[in-house]
Amino acid sequence: MTTGLERLNTATTEEATQALTRCCGSKRWVEAMLAVRPFRDAEHLYAEATTAWERTGPEDWKEAFTHHPRIGDVSKLREKYASTAQWSSQEQQGVAAADERVLEALAQGNRDYEARYGFIFLVCATGKSAAEMLALLQGRMNNTSDAELRIAAAEHAKITRIRLEKLLAS
Repeated sequence: MTTGLERLNTATTEEATQALTRCCGSKRWVEAMLAVRPFRDAEHLYAEATTAWERTGPEDWKEAFTHHPRIGDVSKLREKYASTAQWSSQEQQGVAAADERVLEALAQGNRDYEARYGFIFLVCATGKSAAEMLALLQGRMNNTSDAELRIAAAEHAKITRIRLEKLLAS
């Protein structure tokens, strides 16, 4: 039986690009990952992913952010993010059980956040309830733009790791 790592290592460049883009939407990150293929094992893949992300900058981060749906925007998960919809909906499971008041507050919070910072609110949602994500969003609204960009980039790195794990498990 072929493992996810073996499939990634032996995939065509186009196939590997698509698979890696599902994990991180930064073209620079994907190119860096393609350049170090084949990966010896999962830990090598994760280490290279971290190194590649650390070598990116704010514009790369913002590019990667555009590949994520807004927290709680389940309808957009299905439409725009078809290639990662299953992963995103699993990551945002806490939203499914949320009451309407929390969902409305998340929607408004997302709009306010995007207006303030110029990119979507990004948090590693795995294991968090909608109320927890709302509290995090509200708590981060007082950050400076630079600080918030760095926090979002760190959250994205966590999401990328989880998605790489899912890629290897598929």
